[in-house]
Amino acid sequence: MTLQLDLIISSREILTLDPARPAATRVGVMNGRIVGFDEELDGLSAIRSEDFGSATVTPGLIDAHCHTSWWGLGLTAVDLSVVRGLDALYAAIAEEVARLDALGDSDAWVHGTGFNQAHHGGLFPSIDRLDELTGSRPLYLRHTSGHAAITNSATLRLVGAFDEGFANPTGGVVVRDAGGYPTGLIEESAQGLVQRLLLPYATEHLVAALDAATSRYAEQGITSFTEAGVAGGWIGHSPIEVAAYQSAAERGRLHARAQLMPTIDALHPITANATDFQGTGSGTGIDLGIRFGFGTEQVRFGHVKVFMDGSLLGATAAVTEDFCGHHNHGNRGYLLDDPEIYRERVLGAYRAGWPLALHAIGDAAIDLALDLIDEAQTSYGRYDLPCRIEHFGIARPDQLVRAGALGIAVTPQAGFINAFGQQMADQVGPERADWLYRGRSIIDAGIVLAGSSDLPVADNNLRRGMQSAVDRVTEAGTLLGANEGITREEALRTHTEWAAIGTGQIDDKGTLERGKFADFTVFSGSPLDADNIGALDIVATVVGGRFSYDARAQNTRD
Repeated sequence: MTLQLDLIISSREILTLDPARPAATRVGVMNGRIVGFDEELDGLSAIRSEDFGSATVTPGLIDAHCHTSWWGLGLTAVDLSVVRGLDALYAAIAEEVARLDALGDSDAWVHGTGFNQAHHGGLFPSIDRLDELTGSRPLYLRHTSGHAAITNSATLRLVGAFDEGFANPTGGVVVRDAGGYPTGLIEESAQGLVQRLLLPYATEHLVAALDAATSRYAEQGITSFTEAGVAGGWIGHSPIEVAAYQSAAERGRLHARAQLMPTIDALHPITANATDFQGTGSGTGIDLGIRFGFGTEQVRFGHVKVFMDGSLLGATAAVTEDFCGHHNHGNRGYLLDDPEIYRERVLGAYRAGWPLALHAIGDAAIDLALDLIDEAQTSYGRYDLPCRIEHFGIARPDQLVRAGALGIAVTPQAGFINAFGQQMADQVGPERADWLYRGRSIIDAGIVLAGSSDLPVADNNLRRGMQSAVDRVTEAGTLLGANEGITREEALRTHTEWAAIGTGQIDDKGTLERGKFADFTVFSGSPLDADNIGALDIVATVVGGRFSYDARAQNTRD
């Protein structure tokens, strides 16, 4: 009996990114994995055959750092990213209040997402005007960076901000004016005060958000992603958030492979035999000894996520030199906790089997992150996969050398360059602008450059991000780090091979090789030859040999 495959895909060009066989025209699939190419398929038939003609097939795109639950939940909120000018913002809020009034739900919150003061002449909305519009309704408008939010007086009363003796939480600020009255702006971990009023989200609500979000991921050619923070801290949505991912996967409502980073806040001290945890018998982890890599082909655990500083757009990233033109409550940003507390918690997690993913945008935070990774690896040995620094936003030349020596991976968001590169450059000044969200110098230093969107901070059209990594053109048409541009092939590798290495999953994905997952992205043309990678269309997306998106079928329906 002749062996019959599940799927054979044909195309003018299949880019494998495997040096042993860089290109092919046919690839065969069985049981969700690649079984061979070209002549290896001679004489074999398949249940399904797809010919993509002149399109280009690549390894499935990987987003190594994004916030899927947050974005999915925000799809029903007021989209402030498209609003320009405070009058238009106030009108959008008024319209949402009217909509909620018409529904007769007097307790419903007004939710918005994607606020950026740069869209409003650098101004933030007036809390007095927001109070007039919302009355007793709570308001929660999330900044595009994710590191700040805007509220009204009704919300601030609920969190106790007007109570005598109220104190800012560690690592966060309820911003006040000169008279001590809140402005409505809340920064960093202070957002947790508001989040606690909304949490925990129901698992079914999260499943719906994941379904909506990952359906859109498939349209962007994304086959895998890393959720950068679940189950704890101000970024988490439920103490059982992982169950929502499992449920979505079981019910066919998760349309890309998910790697989940638990936040350090979701871990707790655990004890074991004295010979465990690098011979200390104690560490910081999850019950039952669960650690990195536990899970299924659809949902598994990744690194532990640790927030160390804030954002560049909000000037809360911890830097060693002053931000430019920023005069409010300290102009060098801040660490979100004491370095010694970070040290204790991070080393405990590393001993318990969790490689580190340390959020560090400012160079002062990067210094601390490098110190902690260095100590963890020196004390307890290196894991087979790299520790990570998330964002690596303002990286000095000496930090590149040290990061390369430590063998780490970094996730600077190339998509930020076009979205708000000039805004970032204005924050740090011309002397440091070339240090922002580097590319070329990271690769040359021997650091793994894993591509990521940080959705919803920037969109997850990874083709646009790849083009930004190549041309480095800002929203103002200027160049950000003119010497930091990378090649088109390198840009593709950031979201395939190098993202797989940075997430510790290169054995299963990142390149097209026999035995690896049959995860493919089909581009309308070659990303290696396109004048503008961002102008290419996604023709189809395949996860484990199954189509999660097919524009041809969509066009037929239309």
